[in-house]
Amino acid sequence: MTERAELAGLIEKLDSVPVLCIGDLMLDRFVYGTVDRISPEAPIPILRIAHESAMLGGAGNVVRNLVALGAKAVFVSVVGDDRPGREVTGLIAESAEIEPYISVERGRTTTIKTRYIAGGQQLLRADQEMLDPVSATVLDDLARVAVADVADTGAVILSDYGKGVLSPDLMAAVVEACGKAGKAVVVDPKGADFARYRGASILTPNRAELSAATGRVVETEEQIVAAAKALIAAHDFGAILVTRGPEGMTLVRAEGTTLHLPAEAREVYDVSGAGDTVVAALAAALAAGLDIEDAARIANAAAGIVVGKIGTAVASADEVYGVLHAQEVLRGEDKVVTLHEAIARVGAWRAKGETVGFTNGVFDLLHPGHVALLRQASAACDRLVIGLNSDASVRRLKGESRPVQGEAARAAVLASMTGVDLVVVFAEDTPEKLIRAIRPDVLVKGADYSVATVVGAEFVQGYGGTILLADLIDGHSTTATIRRLSGEDSDRT
Repeated sequence: MTERAELAGLIEKLDSVPVLCIGDLMLDRFVYGTVDRISPEAPIPILRIAHESAMLGGAGNVVRNLVALGAKAVFVSVVGDDRPGREVTGLIAESAEIEPYISVERGRTTTIKTRYIAGGQQLLRADQEMLDPVSATVLDDLARVAVADVADTGAVILSDYGKGVLSPDLMAAVVEACGKAGKAVVVDPKGADFARYRGASILTPNRAELSAATGRVVETEEQIVAAAKALIAAHDFGAILVTRGPEGMTLVRAEGTTLHLPAEAREVYDVSGAGDTVVAALAAALAAGLDIEDAARIANAAAGIVVGKIGTAVASADEVYGVLHAQEVLRGEDKVVTLHEAIARVGAWRAKGETVGFTNGVFDLLHPGHVALLRQASAACDRLVIGLNSDASVRRLKGESRPVQGEAARAAVLASMTGVDLVVVFAEDTPEKLIRAIRPDVLVKGADYSVATVVGAEFVQGYGGTILLADLIDGHSTTATIRRLSGEDSDRT
């Protein structure tokens, strides 16, 4: 099982992996407002509406999560020939990362879930839906398209909300095609009859669903594992990942191995759509070639992010990277942050009129040359942000023997230095993405660069920022230090 810091570096593998999602599509509406009095007509709160929003729901939220993680989604589903159906297809069309095959069935009502929210809490959910089976003609068409797409996908999600799209015949055809192609099938199940999903690679029931499907009490870890093993044996599943709310998740594999994962969330505001996030992250990771335990750990981290948000939210690749990485880093005065946290901090500094500087590097075996660079960078701005290459990024740039110190140690050392205000670890080969997000007033690199060769220089100059080429101190480099330590330079003293 991969260490957390290394697992964080694998998040970039999710970028552009193809995942096929088949399931019940719906529209999620959110009505936000305030409550300051009780109705005189009945003992109910009066919601003073402030604003409304709409987004893809059901299997559509799974697809939103896939896109947020960087994956490419092929989406197969059905909507009604009505205004909500047209609204849903319009939302899908806004994302170039979604390849849709959405069938329109005449006479069908597109499912709408409307949530009324005040003070960060749901007051009421109102559903408009049709539970009638999708017509046989439409289902045959969906099955044909889905089976044809299996060959070009890395993994398949069956997102079952019980609205009629996932018929037993359609699922059996997809599972069979995936078995022949060696592709994982991840199922978010519904109801008590899990025989419908026979042969799937992994199911993600919550504890209540597991109990309903097995008729067992599942209060303890031992009971959960026993129930999951019974399902695996009965229906030829590859694994069961049981989501247990504030108690985390339990992964049980067909070969008998078990993994208990503690919950990642610090605070839980809304569990809406958390299951969608789990299956999306799980499938994307499996499609990227990660093993099932690492995929489960990524899914657990992603779920911890979305339950801390209001509504059917998504977890981005940057957020998941930050969660996986954060616990490995000694957070020097909370200076080591995710990119999203950095953007918020930078915004607050700018609101106070402070200038922001940025520099980046590996900073392996910190030496006087590094110290001089950081001192000059700090002197050129009010606040200094450091972009630090992740371990995986360093290995790609400098070889498998580097870095000498892991990213957690390097980040902790940088964060302890006076003049450094934030440290952001990045997994890419260059800091271009960080620079564009932070938009520094001053971009700093060593004088061994020219302005033309500094990554992000043209972008920064384009909005009026400046480039500082800091003076170097001769005779200091990490590479030279490593050579001396290894004895390679013993004859050059």
